[in-house]
Amino acid sequence: MPRVIVVVPCYNEATRLNLRAIQEYGRRPDSAELLFVNDGSRDETLELLEHLHAANPRRFSFLHLARNGGKAEAVRQGILLALRSGADYVGFWDADLATPLSDIDPFARVLDSHPQTELVIGTRMRLLGHRIERRPLRYWLGRLFANVASLALGTRVFDTQCGAKLLRATPGVARVFERPFLTRWIFDVEILARLHHARRRTSLPQIREVVYEYPLDAWRDVAGSTVKGGDFVKAIGELAHIWWTFLRPAARGLGPAVVPINDMPGRDPRRDQQRAA
Repeated sequence: MPRVIVVVPCYNEATRLNLRAIQEYGRRPDSAELLFVNDGSRDETLELLEHLHAANPRRFSFLHLARNGGKAEAVRQGILLALRSGADYVGFWDADLATPLSDIDPFARVLDSHPQTELVIGTRMRLLGHRIERRPLRYWLGRLFANVASLALGTRVFDTQCGAKLLRATPGVARVFERPFLTRWIFDVEILARLHHARRRTSLPQIREVVYEYPLDAWRDVAGSTVKGGDFVKAIGELAHIWWTFLRPAARGLGPAVVPINDMPGRDPRRDQQRAA
């Protein structure tokens, strides 16, 4: 049975973490391991993560970053730790559980049954029989952004920004996370762009062949999100940066990683013993 480790980035989530849902999921015998990354929180988030780990160390672990570096870097550090821990599948999930933890299992089954697939993306499609609850403004901004991002990527992607993704632990996926992300708001698109760039002018399968969009059964907006309507403008600027670095015809990408993982800013090596068992 594949070992699945899902990273949950946390910044000041003490009042939003659904401890009951997390604990219930962790009691399931076939549940994935959850690796919480405390991104320099200033509230009691770290104490809650310590409590979760103490109560169920086989399913819940955490990494403490002493300084806040943003969601993209928290996810990256967590994915790197999950890869070093020997996971077969790694992913990330929003701490507000807008996507239920129960959807991790069908994501993993997609990777089980599609050997060529490297990335499963949660897709918030308003289909009959599905419970997708999004505020109208965020829905339409999301649709507009997905169309623009698809043009930049040269591949149609319905929903780039859903915070539920699972990846196969391959050397190619590991290279995607070697270097810090250029972008803060749309690192999800940058993941796709890095996968695309690595396959350019090679015989490797292109991203339309290795990415699987999974329609979510349920998703809901959770109060307290830090994403605002004005962030759409920032996202377009970051998309231009991604296109120039990875997607334009003469793009050379970032080159090889030059910063050792353990020396990344904000890393607190004293907490490494809390990694996934």
